[in-house]
Amino acid sequence: QVQLVESGGGLVQAGGSLRLSCAASGRTFSSFAMGWFRQAPGKEREFLAAVSWSGGTKRYADSVKGRFTISRDNAKNMTFLQMNSLKPEDTAVYYCAAGVWVRFASSPTDWGQGTQVTVSS
Repeated sequence: QVQLVESGGGLVQAGGSLRLSCAASGRTFSSFAMGWFRQAPGKEREFLAAVSWSGGTKRYADSVKGRFTISRDNAKNMTFLQMNSLKPEDTAVYYCAAGVWVRFASSPTDWGQGTQVTVSS
């Protein structure tokens, strides 16, 4: 099991940027894929982005492709989500997750507690 703690959420105006961070502990960080999901009020949790254990392969949901960038620093056990050109519809609780690459989008194994992102119009 891995413990995940997100930070960096907050309130931002439409068109602005935020950078979310996720600190991991408890297992060898470089052995699993990392990624981000979000859940808006009244909606299901949505996959956003994932990065492979090496950082060499990345995957994005169409809703954020070109605006969000995922990265990881295995030396610091950290994963990041750079969010640019934010829109009011990006408002949600954002979750960091860890898991196996091939089934990451459908069933990650570990979750953080979430961080709120609010985009004002």
